[in-house]
Amino acid sequence: MSSSCLIIAGEKSGEEHCLSFLPSLRQRTPNTQYFGVGGDEMAQLDVDLIYHLQEFSAWGYSGVIAQLPFYLKAMNKIEAEVINRDCKVAILIDFQTFNLKLARRLAKHGVKILYYVAPQAWAWKSYRVAILAKTVHTLFTIIPFEKEWFNSRGVPNVESIDHPIWTRYCNHPDYLASIKRERTHLQLTSHANLLLLPGSRNFEVKELLPEFLTTARKLKRNFNLTLSLVKSPNVAAKHYLPAMKEVDHIYQSEQLSSALGSSDLALAASGTVTLTAALFQVPTVVCYQTSLLNQWIYETFVDYNGYISLANIVLCQQLFPELVAERATSYNMVSALTSWMSQESRWREIQRELKRIPQQIKGELQEVEQYLAKEIKESR
Repeated sequence: MSSSCLIIAGEKSGEEHCLSFLPSLRQRTPNTQYFGVGGDEMAQLDVDLIYHLQEFSAWGYSGVIAQLPFYLKAMNKIEAEVINRDCKVAILIDFQTFNLKLARRLAKHGVKILYYVAPQAWAWKSYRVAILAKTVHTLFTIIPFEKEWFNSRGVPNVESIDHPIWTRYCNHPDYLASIKRERTHLQLTSHANLLLLPGSRNFEVKELLPEFLTTARKLKRNFNLTLSLVKSPNVAAKHYLPAMKEVDHIYQSEQLSSALGSSDLALAASGTVTLTAALFQVPTVVCYQTSLLNQWIYETFVDYNGYISLANIVLCQQLFPELVAERATSYNMVSALTSWMSQESRWREIQRELKRIPQQIKGELQEVEQYLAKEIKESR
């Protein structure tokens, strides 16, 4: 008996999460047609894309407001497809700005909602807990303390799972080689491999890459640097043009593991990639740049003073410097990186702390694909 399953991965990180379980899930559910929102790699796994994730490119509050007409149109179309395909189950991956609103709509049609990667309601917008409790069949958490936090606030069915980053890389040759590479030969003062990770959105790369390049130029006055850059397919090529003559190696996003495995230090836009860098034991300076409007809204309405980097959140301490908004300047980036490159003992201390990451991002529920397959089959 055939069935259909909606998957929404509206961001590149969401697609990466999806890729951690989708290949195996498809094998377990050969008679299920998957459709929804995702990227090229999901399309290659025969997901029928209603929208490509590139169309959901808004970032921050002002960006979402500007794209609101498109969001409403997309939500209406997805809802109509769910009805037309008689879809009974949906896997909504992160992307809470869109997915929580969609969840409320789908719940009215009796769709079983499996919410993969819980929103960070413990940090801000705690009212989202009530929405999850009313609409979601199963909530999957990926940060150590989240399961207990959501359970204690009325979300009944919460499963702690391996972080998708761990699932994707735990047996990856690049990761295994990286953690075995002790770098005992390393003398950062004489040579270092610096990796630039300016983000996966046009706005991020446009704002951060020029500062990253300025930082590298300043560092090269005192240090011997090999400079590498990871490009995102979701970013217009014009935003990378300033870097083309300055970087020594260019990697595509699917080569991230190779890039990290060859790097000693990194400059990164805040996001999932910071946790990946931590897993690969690459000390990283985390930067977050936004518009003045987004910054004002955040400072006015968001009551959260904790860490922004996933690596720091998971370890409950600030190992990675966080340069936010007006502090995300080349001056501060140079200062942070120089403190490691001139005091190698500090760099090695951070590396030792990063070895704790794997234990922190392993969940209780194993065989997530089996759990998802069971829920899909029971929904037919």
